[in-house]
Amino acid sequence: MIAHNVYFTLNDPTPENIAALVAACHKWLPRHEGVVFYAAGDLCQDLRREVNDVDFHVGLHVVFRDMAAHDAYQISADHKSFIEHNKAGWKKVRVFDSVVAGT
Repeated sequence: MIAHNVYFTLNDPTPENIAALVAACHKWLPRHEGVVFYAAGDLCQDLRREVNDVDFHVGLHVVFRDMAAHDAYQISADHKSFIEHNKAGWKKVRVFDSVVAGT
């Protein structure tokens, strides 16, 4: 499986803008062939340990069954629409992809 984790830092991180980006994730990104897990949400303010990276406002987490599903997602119309409709609000985007195995 491929875990695709994306962390968005917004230009203007108001509660409304954060909620709008989470809603956009839910609108455009969960329903792709081969997705075995999907979630999106804002930074957990209660976790502020020294090791926590808090340099983001919204986290997106998608696990695909295989690389083919991941690759199809990347070029899908919904993924491209999500980017086009939201990229103006992004200050920084960090993507962390990894091969994972569940138990």
